[in-house]
Amino acid sequence: MSTQRTPSHHEQAYASLTRGLKELDIRGSSVPCNLVLIGDDAFPLAMNTQGQVLMAASLYGSGRIVVLGHESYLTTFPALVENALIWLRGDKSDNLSVAVHQRAKAVADNLSRSSFQATVVGKFHDNLGVGVYVTDAYSVEADGRDLVAYLKAGGGLLIAGQAWHWAHEHPKENTLLYFPGNKASSVAGIYFSEHCGEVEWLPVYPQIPASWQSVAIGKDFEDDLQFLLQGVSEFHFKGGIPSEVLVHGPLAFPIGSNEWGQAFLAGAYYGRGRVIVVTHEGALGHQMAPFLTNAICWLDEGRNGVVGVVPSLGHPFNLLSNLGLRCEKTNFRKDLNVFVCTAYSDDHAQEIQEFVAEGGGLLIGGHAWYWAQTHHGQNPLTDFAGNHILNKMGLSLLGETLASGSYKAPVHSQAVKDNYHFRHLLHRFAGHVVKGEALTKNEESLLKKLGSDCANYLHMKAHDCCSYTQVVSTLTDILKKSGMPQVCESCPVRTPEDHLLLSVGSEVYKACPDPDALLPYLIKNNPVMPVVYNYRIKINVKTGAEEWLCTGLYLAPGMRTYMAMPAAIVNKGWKVQIGCQTDYLKHDELKRAPCVHEHFPVTSEMMQVWNLWGGLIYLVAPPNTQLEGPEVIVQIAIPAPYYKSGVTTAADWSLLRTAPAPWAELEFDNIIITVPSNVVRGLERPNEVAAVWDDIMRGVADLAAIPHKFPRKERFVADVQISYGWMHAGYPIMMYSSVADSLVNPEKIRHADMWGPIHELGHNQQRGCWEFPPHTTECTCNLWSVYVHEEVLGINRAKAHPNMTTNARKSRTEEYVKGGRCLDKWSVWVALETYMQLQERFGWDAFKKVFAAYHKMTNTPSDNPGKMNLYAQTFSETVGMNLTGFFKAWGWPIDAATQKKLSSLPAWTDHPMVQYG
Repeated sequence: MSTQRTPSHHEQAYASLTRGLKELDIRGSSVPCNLVLIGDDAFPLAMNTQGQVLMAASLYGSGRIVVLGHESYLTTFPALVENALIWLRGDKSDNLSVAVHQRAKAVADNLSRSSFQATVVGKFHDNLGVGVYVTDAYSVEADGRDLVAYLKAGGGLLIAGQAWHWAHEHPKENTLLYFPGNKASSVAGIYFSEHCGEVEWLPVYPQIPASWQSVAIGKDFEDDLQFLLQGVSEFHFKGGIPSEVLVHGPLAFPIGSNEWGQAFLAGAYYGRGRVIVVTHEGALGHQMAPFLTNAICWLDEGRNGVVGVVPSLGHPFNLLSNLGLRCEKTNFRKDLNVFVCTAYSDDHAQEIQEFVAEGGGLLIGGHAWYWAQTHHGQNPLTDFAGNHILNKMGLSLLGETLASGSYKAPVHSQAVKDNYHFRHLLHRFAGHVVKGEALTKNEESLLKKLGSDCANYLHMKAHDCCSYTQVVSTLTDILKKSGMPQVCESCPVRTPEDHLLLSVGSEVYKACPDPDALLPYLIKNNPVMPVVYNYRIKINVKTGAEEWLCTGLYLAPGMRTYMAMPAAIVNKGWKVQIGCQTDYLKHDELKRAPCVHEHFPVTSEMMQVWNLWGGLIYLVAPPNTQLEGPEVIVQIAIPAPYYKSGVTTAADWSLLRTAPAPWAELEFDNIIITVPSNVVRGLERPNEVAAVWDDIMRGVADLAAIPHKFPRKERFVADVQISYGWMHAGYPIMMYSSVADSLVNPEKIRHADMWGPIHELGHNQQRGCWEFPPHTTECTCNLWSVYVHEEVLGINRAKAHPNMTTNARKSRTEEYVKGGRCLDKWSVWVALETYMQLQERFGWDAFKKVFAAYHKMTNTPSDNPGKMNLYAQTFSETVGMNLTGFFKAWGWPIDAATQKKLSSLPAWTDHPMVQYG
């Protein structure tokens, strides 16, 4: 099944520019410069074995540009030049006129034998009326704005030269900003740099050249940091929680970071202009005045122009005005020198990018973490408004947060040396893997972060951006060279290097152009299993909350299948999920990859799905959905052991339990249990397991005072490792696969320790209106453990858990009383004793009635004292007795109003706490 992508417009352009060329021999006396590429449109034409780009092309506005790293290449490679002229002409096929600057006159001589009509000119001017302009990089007149306007309007520009000699003669000048050629080429994301390129014989590759060595930053930024940090001792984020910013562009750099390398302040060169991002707009105030003054001056580049501040940012406007800067409250305008705005709008995104590319300064403030938390299922890198502006500039706001407060500003020279930079460390790690270069201890300590950042970066899905494809290519090469750790329970991952490889493996698999070729390096043991074809799944669902629908099918690691979807579920919020283990792991020791499931929104009637790690196939129904009858057809998949009460017969199960997939599901009336298939291979009578679980779930419902038919079936999923705890609640409830057998063995269920699983089911029944966190978080869920053991399984509470023996209960209570009945100590088992004393006096029916009463309540208190008083009142009224003395004896903050409300009821005077005085 093919997974190859169709060629991008860059790849098509590269093919046109290199048509008929087999090699480029640049050996000789001409020493080119290394070109630095940024943005979405620049791509290399020629790259040496050191990863240096010596020729490149790009787009800007409606125009095209080709840049050669030495002016001699204009005559050395006439075939390349002719290809370039044809491509630069674009769709102006009838315009064969080419204007050639007099310093590149030899180009015109060469073209005399071609169909092009070359004219030699003394300088560029607006009314040349030509399709292509050819010049060396030293003859860009004045500020180059006329040439930029020509390019933007659809002109073609061929420019050649090197900047290393200019940089040597102008040691105090910023080459990126002031070298003449950069005044034109940089708007398209191509810079002549001061670094010499190595000359060698270059083969012309069929695809755009890529190298791990090219994934490097294009400047050391020492002069920029020296300017920006002058007089700055601290950065203040006291008014809010900042996001992390991913600094990923070759000309982007961190300005302020925490001790773990997370940047909260960063800058970048973009075209002829510059940008600074502050990751919370609240920091754009007087406490950051020293830095903001420097930042505006750096962005303005000494022009003393107008600084426009969006009207919503009052504090920065007042601050900058007080500092004597020319400020105006305004939305975006092209005539500004610096624009100050927030990251929460992408209005004028393209205009702002062009404004910066053509020399403007941008100061943008905002965070993405709140957006990420409130837009579940969306991708901050591609969907957050601010990133629509920033991504191209080499900066991206992430959903990750940093602590609010103050951060010490680095010493600029130390910042250059020690600052974590995504590209720099990726370059170093690639050298470590490919060439065995040693990493420093500091670099090794940051590899785990690098893995996380690589995964985030790949989420940009910028497949048409050459900078992105260079990173993808680098990571692909790393994985092919090193392989991915074959993580499992017996072979856990512990080292930072293996953490990195494991983190990026699945993301690179999704992003690389040929995932099938990469798969054998990622998954070493991938046995072939029997499959079924055109499998039909009938949808019959009525949901309250989001719900997974079992299909009984599995995909092997890397296996792809097509699914035909009924129109009734297309673009209705449905998803396909591959994999049942949805916990994201952040442990230092990993027994599986951090994330092993995939989601695919159902947006078309035919869709392809897959997962590097394989997994059971689910349809995920959105909330409040009712649908009966439509069918989904799965083209090819592996059958899994799947039992459904009332549907699967004993004869069916005798075959299904041998199905080849490694994961099995048992679906009963109110619960679904997912376990390794070897756990159920020998299970002959799943109906007996169903009967026990049906009883348990009825018990859970009875105590909760809800109908026996759950609105959504509970789920247990076993995993080799989970995110926290021995088990944890949620949908699904997660548990370790090592104890999965205890859920599907009727004898074990009735006679072994089921406290934990029922504890988690209890968690799912907890309600905020009668919960008092943190005291009762791990306490009231145990009411279900006690109830189910006694009322369903027939196991006395003293035998259900070691902490429930009479002696254990008594000693806890005595210790609590001796400690002064402090609520700080009233939690888990101590708190449970309060409820046990109530139960032993008033019975389980009292709890059922109390829970039922809460179902009807609205506008309940949100604070613990208010909730505790309401609970005391509700329980007292339910049992017809004033229990305030009992609750006060436990240290509850019972107020006078509650005591007055209950004063007409007879008091519980012989409660168990009386003996303690």
